Amino acid sequence: MLLFQVKGGVKLSYRKELSSENAIVRMPTPKRVYVPLQQHVGAPAEPVVTVGQVVGKGQLIGRAGKGISANVHASISGTVVAIEDRVAPHPSGLTQLTVVIESDGQDRWAELPQPITADFPLPATPKELSERVAAAGIVGLGGAAFPSSVKLDMGQKHLIDTLVINGAECEPYVTCDDRLMRESAAEIIDGVRIMSYALVAEKVIIAIESNKPKALAAMREAAKVDSSIRVIAVPTRFPMGSAQHLLLAVTGRETPANARTAEVGALVHNVATARAVSTAIRRGEPLISRVVTVSGLGVREPSNVEVPLGTAVEDLLAFCGGLHPVPTLMIGGGPMMGAALPSVHAPVVKGSSAVLALTEREINEGQQEPCIRCGSCVTACPAGLVPVEMAQFIRRGDLQAAKAIGLQDCIACGSCSFICPSSIPLVHYFSFANGKLGALDRDARRQDRIRSLMQARTERLAREAEAKKAAAAARKAARSATRPTAPKETA
Repeated sequence: MLLFQVKGGVKLSYRKELSSENAIVRMPTPKRVYVPLQQHVGAPAEPVVTVGQVVGKGQLIGRAGKGISANVHASISGTVVAIEDRVAPHPSGLTQLTVVIESDGQDRWAELPQPITADFPLPATPKELSERVAAAGIVGLGGAAFPSSVKLDMGQKHLIDTLVINGAECEPYVTCDDRLMRESAAEIIDGVRIMSYALVAEKVIIAIESNKPKALAAMREAAKVDSSIRVIAVPTRFPMGSAQHLLLAVTGRETPANARTAEVGALVHNVATARAVSTAIRRGEPLISRVVTVSGLGVREPSNVEVPLGTAVEDLLAFCGGLHPVPTLMIGGGPMMGAALPSVHAPVVKGSSAVLALTEREINEGQQEPCIRCGSCVTACPAGLVPVEMAQFIRRGDLQAAKAIGLQDCIACGSCSFICPSSIPLVHYFSFANGKLGALDRDARRQDRIRSLMQARTERLAREAEAKKAAAAARKAARSATRPTAPKETA
């Protein structure tokens, strides 16, 4: 299949050999899990359980909030011992409302929806399939954590002719998707077919980086059941796993700024998401676990582990033999787009693809020096931006100027920072600026809302004053009409 040229990106060290040949192992049920009610893009889920309540594995404990949101389920059976704010796997160190469940050791399932076991065509409408995916709390497992049912519903709003399945896994160290494709190819293909059926897509392209030959072979073999599915190898270049860039590479379709891929007739889903969809439809099981790569030279036994959601990172590390030596940096996700973990007490969540314990020699941070205007960041930027100019505006405090030249088109891939010979943390500037712009935007909307409410109050008070004035005039007129007329004097 012809691949289209994608500009920018960088060639990274492989570093997957630490875990790529280690088969997926299932972690035993932890004594406690800490399940945040927001593990997805959008509004947090609302708790539907109380402290002291006994729950089964797979039971709904958080119902999706208004708008874009996702359900959250118990990953183990046991007793809810707390619903409280706890540290989240975010570099800010901020807390999130979390349901804490203590295991009863029974691994007892709650009552699950009736599975659909029939072959294709499925005895369910696209809308029914989307509703089942929503009920299961499935989100994008490639890291974005966007509710999958919302993307499936886009098939009702846009003409989707192509479904692209992302098996690129372009980050160093991370091998969870590689192992899934090797070990669960049939389940992934089944999930792909279910999503394709729900979207009424004419064709499916499964894109896998060329450095995963065993995954390519396994997926090609499994895909033989459906002639509409093509499995192709794409170049090993970061950030090939970005949805917009992968779509451009395999279809030639460019996604406009501030637009979704659905607007150009395609959707991109991750391979792990496809497997979760199959599990939800075929077995009725919600999303309560995921495969996580635990790697880095600071881990004794690098592994790919099926982990119950809400498991504390420290418990996961202990299962992998613990830390040795003490790592310099702990990262949740890949080294390029992941984020520093604020604590090993933080839990594994739906978007946790990896936990990396990196030593000083793996990080190799250089001393920041002045920009030499070499243009390397411009060449590397896959979004076609000019990072050096954006950073200059941000340092001056002129966020609007940075926004005007494309700041909000930045995908925070880190290619510019990686390639910079002066070791300038460019992507940090952009993340800060986008966060600041978001806060300013929220503040502006809040001020607009306050002004709207004040104007509404002023208008209401004016109407009430007019109504009182009219009522007083009416009462005066009524009194005048009923007042007795004085008798006329006679001569």
